[in-house]
Amino acid sequence: MKEKTNKKEEQSAAESVASRKGNTAETTVAPAKESPAKPEAVKDEMIHLIVFKLGAEEYGIKIDQVKEVTVTPNVTRMPRTPDFIKGVANIRGDIIAIMNLEERFGIRSVPLANDVNPHITYTLVIEAREYSIGVIVREVPQSLNLSMTKIDKTPSFLQDINIHENYIEGIAKVNSRLIIVLDMYKILTQDEIRELKNN
Repeated sequence: MKEKTNKKEEQSAAESVASRKGNTAETTVAPAKESPAKPEAVKDEMIHLIVFKLGAEEYGIKIDQVKEVTVTPNVTRMPRTPDFIKGVANIRGDIIAIMNLEERFGIRSVPLANDVNPHITYTLVIEAREYSIGVIVREVPQSLNLSMTKIDKTPSFLQDINIHENYIEGIAKVNSRLIIVLDMYKILTQDEIRELKNN
């Protein structure tokens, strides 16, 4: 099945996450957009990503790992935390740590486009079993549906490096774009999780 990647398939990430929380049926890909499948055809499995930039590259997180997307509120710096943890913020009554993935990965920031406000950032709230954490991004995240056939497994040489239990799930190919798909539940080490829970 040819993947459609025009603007009609992309909507604001915040609307996508809110839609998933309010009505889980809305997160499935509407079959009405596809031509009726032949009886013998096998339907492609779809994946819904929240896509954002770190440096010059695009990254994606599965929407079921994202609780919400919001404009970053005031962040209060905390002592005895790693440099990539920028502090804590009050998001809808919950106090959560805010993480800068560019600093976590050692990625150099690039200049923003002229139409991007440098004074506004966005936070993706990730809710794992043991903790919640916010991830800062500098541009508005996008919502993208694509076929699982568009995602290649992580190259074996990266898997062999064993970077924090292989938090790179794969590489999505969308026309000329390459999107690195992350498993946010594996981003932090167990020591880092314990450190956050103790602060």
